[in-house]
Amino acid sequence: MDQRNYSRVTEFVLLGLSSSWEPQYFFFVFFNFLYVTILLGNLLIVLTVISEPALHTSMYIMLSNLSVLDVFLATYGTPKMIHDFLHEHKTISFEGCMAQIFLLHVFAGGEMMLLVAMAYDRYVAICKPLHYLTIMNLRKCTGLVVGSWFIGVMHSLSQLAFTVNLPFCGPNVVDSYYCDLTLVIKLACTDTYVPEVLMLLDSGLTGVTSFLLLLISYMVILATVRRQSSMGMAKARSTLTAHITVVTLFFGPCIFIYAWPFSNFPVDKVLSVFSTVFTPILNPIIYTLRNKEVKSAMHKLKSRYVSSRLPF
Repeated sequence: MDQRNYSRVTEFVLLGLSSSWEPQYFFFVFFNFLYVTILLGNLLIVLTVISEPALHTSMYIMLSNLSVLDVFLATYGTPKMIHDFLHEHKTISFEGCMAQIFLLHVFAGGEMMLLVAMAYDRYVAICKPLHYLTIMNLRKCTGLVVGSWFIGVMHSLSQLAFTVNLPFCGPNVVDSYYCDLTLVIKLACTDTYVPEVLMLLDSGLTGVTSFLLLLISYMVILATVRRQSSMGMAKARSTLTAHITVVTLFFGPCIFIYAWPFSNFPVDKVLSVFSTVFTPILNPIIYTLRNKEVKSAMHKLKSRYVSSRLPF
C-alpha cells in the first residue's frame, strides 16, 4: 500500500502499569514519594559536592554527575506516569513519544559510559595510587564526563534516526507506562525487521562494550590488590562492592529486557520501573551516603545552613 494513503498516528495510548483502577491511587502516592526522594537525595549530593572544596576531586565530580543523570533518568517518564495514574485515558503525542525515546537513551547511554569512567577512576586510585592526582587531573575528569554525555547523545540520535520516519498509521497502543522503543517500533505500518536489528545492534554494542570494560577493570583491580596488603584488599573490596552492586542494578534489567527485545513480558514493566525509579534512589545510598567524606561534608553544609538561619 502506498504510504501516502496512510493517516499518520498523532498520539499513542499508554496502558500504564496496571489495567485495574483500584491500585492507581496507591501508585500515585507511592511513586510521588519515590520521585521526591530521588530529587532531594540526588540534588543534595550535587549541592554537597559543589559546596565542599575537599570533594572537588575526580571521584566526587563523577558521582555528582551520576546523581544528575539519575535525576534526569527518573524525570523523563516518571512525572508523566504519576499524572496518568489519575486518568483513565492515558495518551502521549507522537512528538512527546519520540522525545521520551530520545531522552531515555541519552541518559541511559550516558550513565553506562559514566560508570565505565568511574571504574577507570577507581582502577587508577587503587592500582596506581602514587600517580592518581597526576593521571586523574581536572582535565582528564572533565573529558571523561563530557565524553559520557556525548556518547549518550550520539547513541540516542542513532536510535531515533531510524524510528522517527517510520510510518505509524494504525495501531497506537503501547503496553507500558512510557514509550518503549522496542514496543513502538512494532507499531509501524511496514516491515520492521531492519529497524529492529539496527536498534538491537546499537543498544547491544553500547551495553555489551560498557559491561565488558567494567568487568575488565574489576578483574585488573582484583589481580593487583591480591599482591598488596590485606588493608589494601579490604579497601578494594569495599570499593568494588559498591561499584558491582550499582552495575548489577543498572545492567541487570537492561540485559533481561534486550535479551528478548521484541517480546513483551509482564516482568518488563517491573524491570523498567526498577531501572528508572529505584536505581536512582539506591545509587546515592550505595555510592555516597556510606562515604565518610560525603557524610562529613553534609554535616558541614547543614551546620552552615543552620548558622545562616540563626538571628545575630
